[in-house]
Amino acid sequence: MGRFGNQSKIVAYTLAGLLTAGSFGGSLCGQQPDVVFRTDTRLVRMLATVKNASGELVSTLSKEDFTISDNGVSQQIAVFERQSAQPLSISLLLDTSWSTRKDQKITIDSASRFLNALIKEGNPDNTAALYTFNGQVTLRSTFTRDFSKLEQGLKDLDSDSGSSIYDAIYLASRDLGRREGPHIIVIVTDGTDTTSKKTFRDAVEALQRADVVFYSVVLVPVTASAGRNTGGEHALATVAELAGGRAFTPTGNQLDASFAGILEAFKTQYYLAYYPRGVAQGDRNYHKVKIELPARTDLRVSARSGYYGDTGR
Repeated sequence: MGRFGNQSKIVAYTLAGLLTAGSFGGSLCGQQPDVVFRTDTRLVRMLATVKNASGELVSTLSKEDFTISDNGVSQQIAVFERQSAQPLSISLLLDTSWSTRKDQKITIDSASRFLNALIKEGNPDNTAALYTFNGQVTLRSTFTRDFSKLEQGLKDLDSDSGSSIYDAIYLASRDLGRREGPHIIVIVTDGTDTTSKKTFRDAVEALQRADVVFYSVVLVPVTASAGRNTGGEHALATVAELAGGRAFTPTGNQLDASFAGILEAFKTQYYLAYYPRGVAQGDRNYHKVKIELPARTDLRVSARSGYYGDTGR
């Protein structure tokens, strides 16, 4: 549950909202829904990127190059698309805590260029939403292809105390989970979480239940470890690995390059889907999915690590 602020189409999520909002697989208060709808036939969808030893993206592979296993059981690939034509729903999350204030103008300008390129150069059916977060999480623009609405959401951003990284990931995942097609989250932050009610584990589970591919962009003040929140960097890098994305650690003047890397990944990702066979369906357990390239050991696949059996995906 959220409350509407004074600005049009801006939703600020408060602690009360977090405590009453429905969670993935039950409410945050631990209650389970009275009725659970399940289907015996589901399509598990995966987005994957492939890199060579030099870190370059590889987009020329065929269906026959890939294998998929679900909890160790080999699966037949039912849908395969190279350079997926599936329209994406992309949520951009920007940190507006006090600790990021000195980089805010650079971040806003670069985020504007990223969103502009995403709308104008990407799939014409792609949509984007914009969130900011400090002590609370604010939805600045709902999913749209109208760049002017996204640009408006970038205006008049005030820094404030607190940083709720995991709350932002959780809430954006919840909103994405209601949408059709592949889901992406891109977060720009300094990696310091001070006020989240949700935990690292909550955020990862939310991403996995909503089938989200996650990209973290952690702004670093210097390249040396001193003065950096390396713990926060490593945590978000782990989230990105589990959710099939990538972690970036640019300094302020490298932010455009990080966004360019994310846009390139969008253009070169593979879409694979399968109907689970030989594994339990409709359960509440986590299914570990492994995508491999048996004949191409020189390449590395990045994809989310699995899904929950009761999510219907």
